[in-house]
Amino acid sequence: MNLVKKYASLVKFSHTIFALPFAIIGFFIGLYAHSFSSDTTLQRSTFSPKLFILVVLCMVFARSAAMAFNRYLDSSFDAKNPRTAIREIPAGIISKQSALGFVILNCLLFIASSYFINPICFYLSPVALLVVLFYSYTKRFTALCHLVLGIGLSLAPIGAYLAVTGKFDLLPLLFSFTVLFWVSGFDIIYALQDEQFDKENQLYSMPAALGKKKALNVSEFLHLLSAASILFAGFYGHFGWLFWIGVAVFIGMLLYQHSIVKPTDLSKVNIAFMTANGIASVVFAVFVLLDIFLRSK
Repeated sequence: MNLVKKYASLVKFSHTIFALPFAIIGFFIGLYAHSFSSDTTLQRSTFSPKLFILVVLCMVFARSAAMAFNRYLDSSFDAKNPRTAIREIPAGIISKQSALGFVILNCLLFIASSYFINPICFYLSPVALLVVLFYSYTKRFTALCHLVLGIGLSLAPIGAYLAVTGKFDLLPLLFSFTVLFWVSGFDIIYALQDEQFDKENQLYSMPAALGKKKALNVSEFLHLLSAASILFAGFYGHFGWLFWIGVAVFIGMLLYQHSIVKPTDLSKVNIAFMTANGIASVVFAVFVLLDIFLRSK
């Protein structure tokens, strides 16, 4: 059990709360795809506990692989940074070799899980892994690294939808855009803490490239795009009033985190990063699912 806790801490398992709710949304939109499409030939899919578990496992395995790989690749930088020196690899709790083995294991489990879903998910699984693993390199050459992280997590809703329907569609893609801009924006806020360290170590990030104030402006713009995407999804999908309550909470949490984080005061970054965004994803997902179930009656 102690070993499980070590690896759960390595990959910050609690942060799964950001993308997993959107994967579940994508799954149930796929399940009731006939309700959101003008294609009258579409039929409601039957809920499969096995498929649902496989989708959740794919999400967990892909994210665990990506996070552990990031820790593995950045271990030398983490050791130099006082904020991150207590992480498992620099602190000697988990060796680099063990972390790399954990990455490989999760990659294999992800591909294996996708095999039991459907052919398109299986064939696209290496592409998904390439995206989520590639993020770890981007801070070495581009300040757009935050967007690459956003792209990685944005695969959750469209991937879950594909698992159920086996095809792409606009509605889950709109939720993917919501995640892309949302995650990219709050990752910039989180990166504010390391502005000086990134500059000193030739690492790229929006705060290091633009300074705190302009980086926050970029974050605000990305969150504006996220809000626009979620509003478009609501109108396009003809959702009901429960969905719009979820939207109000989601956008409210976006506004809240920007109200408490200032260029001259980063004391509430962790509240903005974990608490506000955790509430945004979970509460929004609850209301979206309630809306989906209500319209299916």
